[in-house]
Amino acid sequence: MDRPDPSQAAARRCYEQTRKSLIEKLGNWEDQRAWDEFYRTYWKLILSVALKAGLRQEEAFDVVQETILALAKQSQQNKYDPEQGSFKVWLMNMARWRIADQFRKRKKDTASAGSVGFENDRHTATLERIADPAGPELEQVWDAEWNKNLADRAIAKVKSKVSPKQFQIFDCYVVKGWPVRRVVTELGVSTAQVYLSKHRVGSLIKQEITSIENESSI
Repeated sequence: MDRPDPSQAAARRCYEQTRKSLIEKLGNWEDQRAWDEFYRTYWKLILSVALKAGLRQEEAFDVVQETILALAKQSQQNKYDPEQGSFKVWLMNMARWRIADQFRKRKKDTASAGSVGFENDRHTATLERIADPAGPELEQVWDAEWNKNLADRAIAKVKSKVSPKQFQIFDCYVVKGWPVRRVVTELGVSTAQVYLSKHRVGSLIKQEITSIENESSI
């Protein structure tokens, strides 16, 4: 039996703590359920980009929470204008500014402690190394993570809408890349079932991705 990944368990605990704290801070705002769904949809995206920018896990989770809170406040004040740019870019900029805040905070804390620890972090991809705030590098990382996050979230939603067998066929054939013959042999299904599952589940995933993009544009 595979042993649970300690890092995944720690991330899950941080996720639940951050989500609980976020919902408490949102208080009695309208559409709290919608914000909860929004958090579930985008927390991994923001976290992943923050980590790839060079932040530590606890710093990255702060970025997640502060980004969502800032979005909630700006949404309440109707500050998001679709004519000024896409929601995807708006969310990226909100996250990027919070990432930069964390690096400034780290630098300040290190300086006040009289330590050179910050210099020892230069082997990691800090914000200055991954991208200038206005440069293309962070945007490239964001684009890749955005697409992966939407696909992962859509797959998770579709999994609950189809039969376990149908999803298993899709997972083995499309996600894991097994050849048809192996899927047929190991899962005890027909070739027609493999192609039918690929078409049906794949279509549902595409629909779900479109739905997520439309519904999350707060």
